[in-house]
Amino acid sequence: MTTRAVPDVDRPVRHRPNAVLAVACVASFMGILDVSIVNVALPSMRADLGLSPGGLQWVVNGYTLTYAGLLLVGGRAADLLGRRPVFIAGLAVFTVASLLGGLATEGWQLVAARALQGVGGAVFTPATLTLVTTTFVEPRERARALAIWSGVASAGGALGGVIGGVLTGLLSWRWVLIVNVPIGLAVLAAAWWVLAPEPRRPLRGRLDLTGAALVTAASSCLIGGLVGSEQHGWGAPSTLGLLGAAVVLGAAFVLVERRAAHPLVPLGVFRVRSLALANGLSLLTAGLIPAIFFFVSLHLQQGLRMPPLEAGLALLPAGLGIVVGLQTGPRLLRRFRPRSVYCAACLVSVVGLLLLSRIGSGGGYAGEVLGPLFLATAGFGAAGLPITMAATSGVGREQAGLASGLLNTSRQIGGAVGLAAFVVIASTVTAHRAGGAVPSAALLADGYGVALLVGAALVLVAGVGGLALPGTATGPPPPPVPSPDPQPATTDPRHHLGGPP
Repeated sequence: MTTRAVPDVDRPVRHRPNAVLAVACVASFMGILDVSIVNVALPSMRADLGLSPGGLQWVVNGYTLTYAGLLLVGGRAADLLGRRPVFIAGLAVFTVASLLGGLATEGWQLVAARALQGVGGAVFTPATLTLVTTTFVEPRERARALAIWSGVASAGGALGGVIGGVLTGLLSWRWVLIVNVPIGLAVLAAAWWVLAPEPRRPLRGRLDLTGAALVTAASSCLIGGLVGSEQHGWGAPSTLGLLGAAVVLGAAFVLVERRAAHPLVPLGVFRVRSLALANGLSLLTAGLIPAIFFFVSLHLQQGLRMPPLEAGLALLPAGLGIVVGLQTGPRLLRRFRPRSVYCAACLVSVVGLLLLSRIGSGGGYAGEVLGPLFLATAGFGAAGLPITMAATSGVGREQAGLASGLLNTSRQIGGAVGLAAFVVIASTVTAHRAGGAVPSAALLADGYGVALLVGAALVLVAGVGGLALPGTATGPPPPPVPSPDPQPATTDPRHHLGGPP
């Protein structure tokens, strides 16, 4: 008597597993690429659409905020509703939003499209990792697939500035968004064909959309207040109103999460000291990577007069630094404790930021940007995995995915709020030194330099704070899993990690 093998209903494969891997890799590449692909295009966007400096921040933060606010919801939706429909729906929203952004004729339309992109990205990116881990079940094959997926996703973060510069220089800024349309349509068609429909499963729990909306709205009001302070001052009713609304919405979020049956963020988990400290350190420093890309992209084109294509290529050391850090961190963790690696990585970033703060000093690209840019980003790349290990070391295995997801959300929200804060610092310094006149490129660079000095101080504080992280034993770390900010993570199928330390 023979028995027939029963297919695994959780494996979303209709055809070849490698086709599923290709779909997941290309989609993840797109989502991560769109974090940094717009940086080099910012001056062209400002000239074409009349965007203010605050508007330029929203072009970057519009994506990050909605992504951060809905990331955990996206992972939960894939669990409840199925990976295939959630992946396809999220990618469809992302593709449509990319087209709308590329066709924008006013600044608010571009910002709205970027926010909609973030919604789509938050829905489909968690599903890409789940597709890989449920398709490749044999340990060796899964490790190979995760390595390929991680490498492709990391390349998206490393090449964002370069691809953005090439598209802006050879075509126009609109193509940094429109390029997603043909690729997105191709991936959607492939996903429809390759991914098998999943059996209906009973719904367990529900999506905490109220919590997601509140945390996104609170972060948006906080950033709006920071951005508004540049034009209207800290005492202006609009500034105070937005900052007050951020406090009220933040308090409402805490109340909702305490009472929710299935909260987006179970607040009790922050009683774990290592998790709370890791999230606090990430919030403190998460704004540095987007601030570096923001300031350097503008300086290359405004101060050093580089065309977009050349400016994009000039950002390549930043991507290279992140990749080197990603590769170096796990190797160091085989010999040293996570807190030691984290503190050392922070020190490397501090040195890079101190050198980069001399931007505009007359040394040109090679003298004031090239080396410091590589050092700063390499430190951030190396710090990502040890802080993730520290965050998850104090929780049980069943909560490791939640802990890693919370850390990534902290990085994304901290990145958006941090960028706004650093731009306020730079703008305040520039305005003070300009004395009411139109600031020159040199004065703009002065502001960038002071903001980067403040950033170096924050990273130094984080490095000292890292000494309080648990002394987790050394050993082979889990494989890196990138996210929209290309940093390492755990391999939990529901969450992506990423961003600065």
